Amino acid sequence: MSGDVPFLSHPERVDAHRVDLALIRDAHDRAVGLGQAVYRDPSTGLMVLTAVALKERDWCCERGCRHCPYPTLHGPLPGAQNP
Repeated sequence: MSGDVPFLSHPERVDAHRVDLALIRDAHDRAVGLGQAVYRDPSTGLMVLTAVALKERDWCCERGCRHCPYPTLHGPLPGAQNP
């Protein structure tokens, strides 16, 4: 995984007023910069998929992932091959 992927967080998936939003942004950006598929949420310790890892799938799983690169939850993209 590589490339410059911006911090992606849909408003309905992450409250913009979270006190740890900057920490989430930093953790995600650091993981993307290192080519990592996941990072540890700074508040809960849970593993979170990066936008890069989710983009490599070529489709949305419709589970509301925090960093989903797809604009809406509509399932597979047209022409995408799904698992």
